[in-house]
Amino acid sequence: MKHIFLVDMNAFFIMCESISRPELLDVPSAVGGDPKTRRGIILTSNYKARAYGVRTAMTINEALKLCPGLTIVKSTRGLYSSCSDAVFEILRRYTPMVQPSSIDEGYMDVTESTDLFGPPEEIAKSIMEEIKKELGLWCSIGISENKFLAKMASDMKKPLGITQMYKKDIEKLMWPLPVGEMYGVGKSSAKRLKQLGLNTIGDIARANPDFIKEKFGMGIYDHANGLGSDIVGGERKVKSASISRSSTTARDISKLAGAKKLMLRLAEDVGVKARKKNLKGKTVQITLRYTDFRTITRQKVVFPTNLTRDIIKTGYELLEENWNPKKPVRLIGIGLTNINKEDTQLNVFDTIINKKEEKLEKTMDNLKEKYGTDTLKRGSGL
Repeated sequence: MKHIFLVDMNAFFIMCESISRPELLDVPSAVGGDPKTRRGIILTSNYKARAYGVRTAMTINEALKLCPGLTIVKSTRGLYSSCSDAVFEILRRYTPMVQPSSIDEGYMDVTESTDLFGPPEEIAKSIMEEIKKELGLWCSIGISENKFLAKMASDMKKPLGITQMYKKDIEKLMWPLPVGEMYGVGKSSAKRLKQLGLNTIGDIARANPDFIKEKFGMGIYDHANGLGSDIVGGERKVKSASISRSSTTARDISKLAGAKKLMLRLAEDVGVKARKKNLKGKTVQITLRYTDFRTITRQKVVFPTNLTRDIIKTGYELLEENWNPKKPVRLIGIGLTNINKEDTQLNVFDTIINKKEEKLEKTMDNLKEKYGTDTLKRGSGL
């Protein structure tokens, strides 16, 4: 069975604006139109504004009547696409099978990633935490075996919700919902369905399929019965996965020494995870995100390795080659990519040296796990 995610960003535009203006999180606020002339429509509102009934596509005047204290923010050019790119960059850490469906949502196929990152719900929690910690944004995630059910599941718990709904769950979770809440059913179709006595999704699922096909097409009947496409980003085999760690800094880093110190800690985590799963990667990749949200990734091919020594050595090389002291960074990441369980043969001498080093690092991992992460530190990390 496949495991498909729909990652849906919560109140995306206003949350992007809240990154530089955190005070917007504490008051009813929305993005849209011109705040001075009060002309235009609401593009998105935060959840405090939605509690007053403020909704997308509502005129600003209508929104202000419902919520007189509403703070309206003019959209910032280029901000939302930059934030969207950063979100999808995080999703691709877990699988290359990612399919954006809009600027603020996308599908993922994590079926072949579970051996590396754990069960689907654990992967979803990691994604949600990374997006929140690194970007300051919120999301909801639906988990299922096809894209339609994943989309339906993502809408069931907002904000910051994770919902699993497979075919075996639809009778309990989806069938009781009104027809108007079914993805792909518009207002006019919902009205026609109700006129025919079909008030819930379950009513559609239990109806005569020929009748539904004649009136609405077969797609609506299939969806009501939990059927849908499970192809994400094209049907292709996942060639590689990655293990990566990144951190958004409390303060912007402008000195190379500070960046190296943080990168070492992240590389240690990557190495520990790779060794624990007996996986090796052929590429080391670093990520740098600047204060303007522009992000760069740089990578270098290495012998298949899971040694922290190799990961950090290559990471430092990439960091030094791309460091700009005039451009402070707000996020640093390092990862091991092109991972598989097959070992590329090295020469005899390299094999002996690497086996000894790997045994030493696994011993260090065990000591840290037993006595705490501060038990041992590498010389450069002291």
